[in-house]
Amino acid sequence: MVTSPGVTTLPDLLGPLTEELPQVIAEVVNLLREEWPDYASFLEEDPATVLETAQVAIQHLVALAERGAGQSRGAGPLAGGGSELFEEVGRVEWREGRSLATLLSAYRAGARVAWRHMSRAALRRGAAPEAIALLAEAVFVFVEDLSSASARGYVEEQLATAAERERLRVELAELLLSERADLAAVRATAAGAGWALPATAALVLVPAARGHDFFARLDPSALPVRRAEMSGAIVADPDGPGRRTRLAAALAGLGAVVGSTVSTAALPGTLRATAVAARLRHEGVLTADPVFVDEHYDALVVHDDPELLDALTAQVLAPLAAVPAGTRARLEETLTAWLSTMGDRQEVARRLHVHPQTVRYRMGRLHALYGATLDDPKTRLRLTLALCWR
Repeated sequence: MVTSPGVTTLPDLLGPLTEELPQVIAEVVNLLREEWPDYASFLEEDPATVLETAQVAIQHLVALAERGAGQSRGAGPLAGGGSELFEEVGRVEWREGRSLATLLSAYRAGARVAWRHMSRAALRRGAAPEAIALLAEAVFVFVEDLSSASARGYVEEQLATAAERERLRVELAELLLSERADLAAVRATAAGAGWALPATAALVLVPAARGHDFFARLDPSALPVRRAEMSGAIVADPDGPGRRTRLAAALAGLGAVVGSTVSTAALPGTLRATAVAARLRHEGVLTADPVFVDEHYDALVVHDDPELLDALTAQVLAPLAAVPAGTRARLEETLTAWLSTMGDRQEVARRLHVHPQTVRYRMGRLHALYGATLDDPKTRLRLTLALCWR
C-alpha cells in the first residue's frame, strides 16, 4: 500500500475504528428498528457477543484492505470457515418464512452506516486517499461475502426443506394407502408435508410410461404414489365444484383411472378396484378417457376375477359349442345385442347392420339350441353377465 510520511496507515486506523463500534452498532440498531425490527431485536439480545463479532469484523476488514480487496475476492473475511454464522442466518430466514431480499437489504443498510463512521474516522486521522479507497473496497467485499454466505444458507435450507417435504409427501401417500396406518402418524406426517387432510380423496393411476406427463399435468398438491407395480397420485376432494371436469381434462390421453371418491381413511379399500379398472383399461374392456371407477362398477364386478368370468362364459355358451366358429360368432353377437336391447329386434338389426329378418332367423337358431332356458330370467342374467361387458 502507498503511504506518505506522517500519514495514518491502515493498521493505525484499527484502534479508532474499534472505539467507534458501540456508536455504530447503536445507530445500526436504530436504523433496523424502523424497517427490520426482527433484526434489531436480534442485535439487542446479546450486546456483548455482537460487539465482539463486530471487533473481529473490523480486524478482518483492515487486514483485507491491506492485502488489497480486489486481489482477495473469494478469500475475504468469511473465507476459511468463517461463513457458517451467516449461512445459518440465511437458513433461519428461510425457516422463518422471510424473504432473502429483506436480509440483504438490511446488510446493505448496516454497511452504509458502518462506512459513514469508518470514512469519517479515517479522514480525521489523516489516512491517505489510497488507504480510504482500499478500506471502502474491503467494506464492499465484506458485504458481498456476507450476502453470498447467507444466500447460500438460504438456498441450501430451501432445497433441504423441499426434499424433506417431498419425502414426507411420498411417505404420507403410503400411509394413506396402508390399512395399518395410525391416525396420529397420518396427521403428523401430513403436517410435516404441508398437506391439509381433505374430507375426501381418490387414487389416480396411470401407466408407468406416462408417469412423467402425469405429474407435469397434475395439481402440485396431489400426493405422488410411487410403487413398483403402479404410478399415480392421491388427489384431494376430486368431487368438489368443477374439480371432476378439470381432472378429466388434465388426465386426457394418459390412459388414467380415477378411483372412487372416499374419506382418506377408506382409501386402502379402493386400491383393488382401481387396479382392476386399470387392467381393464389396458385390455380395452374400458375405453373411457379417463376412466372414473364409479361409472363402471358393473364392469368391475363382472371382470374382477377373469378365471371365474371365463368359467361362467364357457358354461352359459355351452349350447353353442358344436356350432362352426363363424356361425357361433354371429350368434353370440346377436345374442349379446338381443340381451342388451331387451329383445327389441329392430334395435338389434340397427346395431348389427343386418335385416330384421336375419335377426329373426338367428334368434330362432338360438331358441332351438337353448330351448326353454333362453326364456328363463336367471339364464338371461347369466348370459348378460358373460356377454354384455365384453
